[in-house]
Amino acid sequence: MQHYTSAMLDTPLTFDSLVATVPEAALVLDTATDRITTLNAAARRMLGAGAEPGAVFSAWLGPALPRFIVFIEEVDHRGEAWTRDADLLVDGHPLPCELRARRIRAADTHVFVMLLDLDELERRAQMVETVRLHRAGIEEWKRAHDFFAELEHQNQLILNAAGEGIYGVNAEGKTTFVNRAAQEMLGWTTEDLLGKPIHDMIHHHHIDGEIYHSHDCPIYRSFRFEQVNRIEDEVFWRKDGCPIRVEYVSTPIYDQQVLAGAVVIFRDITERKENEKRLHDALAEIASLRDRLEQENAYLQEAITTERAHHDIIGTSQAVRQLLMRVELVAGTDATVLISGEAGTGKALVAHAIHNASPRRRRPLIHVRCGSVAPGAMEAELFGQIRGAYPGALRDKPGKLELAHGGTLFLDDVEELPPEVQGQLLRALQEREVTRLGDTRGRSLDVRVIAASTKPLDREVAAGRLREDLNLWLNVFPVFCHPLREKREDIPALAAHLLGLAAKRMNRKPPVITQNVMERLMGYDWPGNVRELRNVIERAVIVSQGGKLIVDLGTPDTRSRQTNRTIRTEADLEADMRRALIDCLRETVGKVSGRAGAAELMGIPATTFYSRMRKFGITRADWDSDDTP
Repeated sequence: MQHYTSAMLDTPLTFDSLVATVPEAALVLDTATDRITTLNAAARRMLGAGAEPGAVFSAWLGPALPRFIVFIEEVDHRGEAWTRDADLLVDGHPLPCELRARRIRAADTHVFVMLLDLDELERRAQMVETVRLHRAGIEEWKRAHDFFAELEHQNQLILNAAGEGIYGVNAEGKTTFVNRAAQEMLGWTTEDLLGKPIHDMIHHHHIDGEIYHSHDCPIYRSFRFEQVNRIEDEVFWRKDGCPIRVEYVSTPIYDQQVLAGAVVIFRDITERKENEKRLHDALAEIASLRDRLEQENAYLQEAITTERAHHDIIGTSQAVRQLLMRVELVAGTDATVLISGEAGTGKALVAHAIHNASPRRRRPLIHVRCGSVAPGAMEAELFGQIRGAYPGALRDKPGKLELAHGGTLFLDDVEELPPEVQGQLLRALQEREVTRLGDTRGRSLDVRVIAASTKPLDREVAAGRLREDLNLWLNVFPVFCHPLREKREDIPALAAHLLGLAAKRMNRKPPVITQNVMERLMGYDWPGNVRELRNVIERAVIVSQGGKLIVDLGTPDTRSRQTNRTIRTEADLEADMRRALIDCLRETVGKVSGRAGAAELMGIPATTFYSRMRKFGITRADWDSDDTP
């Protein structure tokens, strides 16, 4: 087509003389009428019967008609074009063709079209290649063949004795020899591989499934760019489709200073890599367990050395019996527990009792004092960190959530949690997964949660200091710890127990508690509850020099102010509210709602009454009992 320039097509030659000068099949097509204006003999032979001037050209297009229309539009737009997408249909059979066309400017609707048979073009190309090979001469091929045959003959015994896999490729990437070790490792035989492109058989994909193109292969670069390449970790594919991890060296080889191919020596390192991975995983697991055990040990040591009021729940009052009953009810479950009560009433002791009676007792109870950690450090305290997560994070460290895995997490003073951490904590507990700061990998989380608060959480929610959804999640099973002034009958047993502990710790003989001293202890209101009682007893052990216990509960004026004080603390008001609720329930024999119900007597909605009952842990045992706790 390039020989027929635009100038020639614009000359006043007739269309017949124009196509007659072309040796290839050619015709002139009137695109306005879809009819052949003229064609040469080669076009008649190609198109067969019916190929005459005036014939409709689209009859030879069949399904390719839409693509031909696009092609003609390209010719109209550019003046010339070519395509191989519009095959002709000759005698009912498709004929792959290349169409080349140029618009004849002298007649705008006429197009000069050349038809090239692609099968014929391929046959010509093969003939040209055959001629080229003949010209290169059979001697060159024989010399290369003899070179590899001699190489294989001279080294076959050595190659088969080698423990490493060895194979050779020629400059076309086709296999020339494969030793026995390579056949055993790969599962391919010599017959499978010799004369074949070995890259396509054993090196075609990466381990992640991505195609491994030969032009990226270090082995091919060896015989194309004369490079020695050492690869420490790749994969070869066995005949059964399984990958093996290998390390290999590919080295170019020469025949009389002419690059002839490459030889590859490889070793199966699958087992070594698997062992390395197992070792790496084991070391990571050991490091994680070590950190976790170190932290658990620190918490256990802290729990051992922390001075506690007593080692068991002491008392026989109705309040203590009710508390023990609720502990027994909930301990065997995984339900979340919310312990409420004044400071010093033994909420931590109750949490330990629930944990120790639960199936999780073999794992630790991790105590989180929410009010004792700086707000900015609480996130790392709960969720842990990896090295470099923030300035100062010098090592990986598990958080208390992770340490509590399999055990119990005790959130003391839960209302003190920073608001920005509450949502993260709730999400981790709900999704049962914790992610350390700076890490992207989540860790499985299996914890039982016990929370404690000295403040009414409903009020904290209303004040915006506690998320409502976190409060609802925590408040599954409420447990109320009564203040000491509501269970004065337990003071003698508690005082005796604490006296024994203090005397043993101080290596002294326990003094005797006289009747007068006991009456004073039972007459005091104990605003600090059991914690204050413990301090008073320990102070008394120190100052008591004789055989009797001497206690100091302040001056008479102080006691008078304590007994007859006009200012009521929040704890006093809550105790009064609890007693009022119980009195109303006794009056109505447990009836809450409706006419003459407890809610009506108190002048509040029944829903509010029920809410306060849950808040103070009031049960039927409270109003059925003859003794008000």
